[in-house]
Amino acid sequence: MTTIQLERAFKALANRRRLNIIVHLMNKKEATVGELVAVVHASFPTVSKHLSILTAAGVVENERRQMEVYYRLATSLPPVPRSIQKFLK
Repeated sequence: MTTIQLERAFKALANRRRLNIIVHLMNKKEATVGELVAVVHASFPTVSKHLSILTAAGVVENERRQMEVYYRLATSLPPVPRSIQKFLK
């Protein structure tokens, strides 16, 4: 993992709503933006932006299924954010 990738991952995790998204995905495995709107109590565009940041940092990945996009923790999650998971449970 490069220094830049590590910096992106830490910046992505340095937000309460994004941490709530991560915790939810850890517990539920995957969710749509609509489901996450209810979890983090934010608007659809706000949650979508947070997911965009998490995706760019390599923390989450998505999969389109028909009309919905499902988000889950990245299978290739960088090692440092993965080690942080135990503190978020």
